[in-house]
Amino acid sequence: MSASTSPSRASILLAFAALYIIWGSTYLGIRFAIDSIPPLLMAGTRYATAGALLYGYMRWKGEPAPTRQGWFTALIIGTCLLAFGNGGVTLGEQYIPSGLTALLVATVPMFLAVLGWWSGLASRPAPLVAVGLALGLGGVYLLARTPGVSHVALPGHEGLGTALVLIAALVWAIGSLYSKKHQPAPSPFVSGGMQMLCGGLVMLVVGLIKGEAAGFELAHVTTKSWVAYAYLVTFGSIVAFTAYIWLLRVVEPAIAGTYAFVNPVVAVLLGWAFAGEQLNAGMLGGAALIVVAVALVVLGGRKASTPR
Repeated sequence: MSASTSPSRASILLAFAALYIIWGSTYLGIRFAIDSIPPLLMAGTRYATAGALLYGYMRWKGEPAPTRQGWFTALIIGTCLLAFGNGGVTLGEQYIPSGLTALLVATVPMFLAVLGWWSGLASRPAPLVAVGLALGLGGVYLLARTPGVSHVALPGHEGLGTALVLIAALVWAIGSLYSKKHQPAPSPFVSGGMQMLCGGLVMLVVGLIKGEAAGFELAHVTTKSWVAYAYLVTFGSIVAFTAYIWLLRVVEPAIAGTYAFVNPVVAVLLGWAFAGEQLNAGMLGGAALIVVAVALVVLGGRKASTPR
């Protein structure tokens, strides 16, 4: 796929399908992977492997080598988006179900709207966006006070898990705004590989410092975790992440960002169907508010950006 030519409708639909379905399923994949693999070691090696494969392939295809400044930019973005963003989500899933995690991550567009306005990178949120922000806060409150009712690796710490995921969503938004003005390389695919490689290595180092390698043995990794890990590297990182950075080049960012309120629905349904994650009134109420809130924020922001 090339951003320099007019993309076909089929290519765009396939890219959106990758974002909606694959990224929605990665929350359950993370849940299965960290059942027997330490979380930061899992996430770090996942992204470092995917990044090395994507970057190596693009360089083999003839893309020029990035500059030293480009690598520094990739380190900043990769640390925000992947080390803090995905790393925080992975740590949080030790304490809360995958469906709840996905719903909390749906606050990213709300953080983007507020931080974009404060930083001057975006206009003041429109009234529709403000309503969405208020509803989103209500949804997060409902989710935060709903205790987990299904299996997690480390039960009894729902508040910690919720805080980790919300912080991850906030730093992801900060990194996303930074990346609007700073790109590691002209090619979005080279940039994506660099960001995944840098972010993955940061997570790997933090995991080693944290002591996750102590007592860990590959022989103890279950088949389910290996399958989930392979899925996360290939589909969750290379396929879906590549589809996302390509879509940012060919459609409006607000439209590409609709994955944020489709993923929670996919994640909750998959968690209920395959991981025994139960649904209750508090979670359903919070889910409804967050989905509506993110839709209002994204669509309201798109309307505000339309030339008058």
